[in-house]
Amino acid sequence: MPTIAIVGAGPGLGAAVARRFGAEGFSIALISRDQAKLDGLAAELGAGGLTARGYSADVRDPASLESALARAAADLGPITVLQYSPLPSREYLKPVLDLTPELALEALSFSALGLIHAARAVLPAMRAAGDGSIILINGGTSVKSRPDFAGTSVAFPAESAYGEMLHDALADEGVRVVQLVIPGGIPKLRLENGIDDVAQRIWEIHAAPGPFRTMLIPLEEGRE
Repeated sequence: MPTIAIVGAGPGLGAAVARRFGAEGFSIALISRDQAKLDGLAAELGAGGLTARGYSADVRDPASLESALARAAADLGPITVLQYSPLPSREYLKPVLDLTPELALEALSFSALGLIHAARAVLPAMRAAGDGSIILINGGTSVKSRPDFAGTSVAFPAESAYGEMLHDALADEGVRVVQLVIPGGIPKLRLENGIDDVAQRIWEIHAAPGPFRTMLIPLEEGRE
């Protein structure tokens, strides 16, 4: 059974993606900081007939993130899909004149360095199998900086650059590295089926070859 690991899993997009991939026969590893909330979400998914387990980790703590991914692979099987979608702290949305080096470093650790650690944890098995997907979920500041969202405007482009380089480096190995940019809060995007439409788009960019970056909607129609 293939396994998807959702880093930043929660009751919104993470749960919707879990349901969508679960419907395709995936086991689901839910990763975030709060074990109790993960256990509750796993129970809800299990009640719907899906195989899901929660693993607590902080993406700013490489050892905990790598341990969570290793435990998930041991319990559920090699990770076939990694979704990296932790929700940035409100602290990372401060104006640029309030951005300190310490806060910028934390934002980079959260977004770019966390992704690098996660990717390096799952890539050996993906490359050995000649198959797999790493999916980045980012806001609009990954492609257009905003002076009022300084932390993500620094960190998301670094995360994107690493992902795009992986996309190019792994293109001939059967491992897909892709990014979905969501330029605004999902409830405000007026999608016909709401968050389930986002989960469907994530399934589509996993399932079929394509470019590195997909915009959920045009940048000018949304906000970070």
